[in-house]
Amino acid sequence: MTISLDRRAINQSPLALLTASEARMLGIGLSARQYAPVRAGIYVDRAAYEKLPGWQRYAVRVHAFVRKHPDAVLCLESAAVLLGLPYFNEPKDIHVYDADRSASRRFGDVAVHTGADPRAVGDVRGVLTTSPVDTAMDLMRVLPLAQGLAVADAAVSPKQEGFTSVRGMRDLGLSQRNRRGRGRMNWVLDHADDRAESPAESVSRAVIGWCGFEHPELQREFHYEGEDDRVDFLFPSVGAIGEADGWGKYDFDDPRKAEQHLRNEKRREDRLRRHGHAFARWDLSDVWKITPLVTALRAAGVPLKHPREPAKLASLKARPREKPYRARETT
Repeated sequence: MTISLDRRAINQSPLALLTASEARMLGIGLSARQYAPVRAGIYVDRAAYEKLPGWQRYAVRVHAFVRKHPDAVLCLESAAVLLGLPYFNEPKDIHVYDADRSASRRFGDVAVHTGADPRAVGDVRGVLTTSPVDTAMDLMRVLPLAQGLAVADAAVSPKQEGFTSVRGMRDLGLSQRNRRGRGRMNWVLDHADDRAESPAESVSRAVIGWCGFEHPELQREFHYEGEDDRVDFLFPSVGAIGEADGWGKYDFDDPRKAEQHLRNEKRREDRLRRHGHAFARWDLSDVWKITPLVTALRAAGVPLKHPREPAKLASLKARPREKPYRARETT
């Protein structure tokens, strides 16, 4: 299922933001039990906030920061919230770009960045951010490899409304003076694929390769029984099919619509199985854990064809930019 940048972009806070002055005007008591501070002087409903997944809590924090600092230029994960680029779980920091600073600084949970290479700045519905391509390049230099690959794929994928090409990003990277994260960036660009349609597919593709499985074909189309079916992954030596989003991608707000999509997907899977294709399904949480993904692929008969890469697999557990683990999520 294609997940576009516009669909992922969070252009307003997922929860209503209430300032202390607004609360006084409305006669609302900001009890700690009912309201949680997400920025000095800005509050949200505590129960609702605690129920949000990490990536939405981060979006609340970013919008609360913008409410207090409307002239700030967001960068890195904070810009990704507005631009629809993938980010994972709940990042620890709010990231701001300031070209006029002589050195990067930190103020509590706000990291203010500068650099030798200038960034273009744009406006997303009144919020200033570094440009999409600069944001993607900066993220690829600092994120773990699988996450960086999801960002690069989103940036170059027409289906995800990408805005650049691998060649364009590579040329930009070569022109930059910043050497931090260049090896990571080069690996990501070497493996980026504009056929990827979701972050789950991108992360899955990285982990499938690191586990040593056969490299899959992406977005393969089949024409059986008068129907056209496109699949996330095809493992060509055995004809096995892999779907990276499990059933979760059919969880719509409208229960009747969700039920119909599930029925259609079941018919689709049955049709593909009738024509000799083994089927493996997994979701992103399975990929982070590695073992459930491996189990699903082995059950579908996908062969191991490459050496396992333990160091890269270990990078899946590295999340220095995130708050303590609750559940690995992504937009």
